[in-house]
Amino acid sequence: MDAAVLAIWVLRLLFLAILYAFLWMVVRALIRDLRSAAREPVRELGRLVVVASPSGEPAAGSVFALDAITSLGRDVNNAIVLDDEFVSASHAALTYRGRAWYVEDLGSTNGTFVNGSQVDGLAPIAFGDEIQIGQARLRLERART
Repeated sequence: MDAAVLAIWVLRLLFLAILYAFLWMVVRALIRDLRSAAREPVRELGRLVVVASPSGEPAAGSVFALDAITSLGRDVNNAIVLDDEFVSASHAALTYRGRAWYVEDLGSTNGTFVNGSQVDGLAPIAFGDEIQIGQARLRLERART
């Protein structure tokens, strides 16, 4: 066998070994990340506390954990259902983007208010701000650890 052919075969085998080692490291890293994600407790991003609800549903003092996108409205398909005749079926949405919360009015009939000011489209909100949807008032709070 010629030395050049032998060198090519050695390079091929070496390349395959390096390729398989790389793939093994990638798979190991993915499995490690999946296991650590499964072990971590789900952390709330924030919560809404019902300050006042004249219609009684949800009751004042109720607390709702928030996801990255939380829909609010009268329809049962919303994450937070507000049983109030002044609330639209899909009234508003709370979204967590980056490190800030935003509220968006979804074209409701009676509007969405933050600290008494009407929201047009998308508006940033902070912890402690009160959101009024229909007759219900909700306060955005930090998640409890």
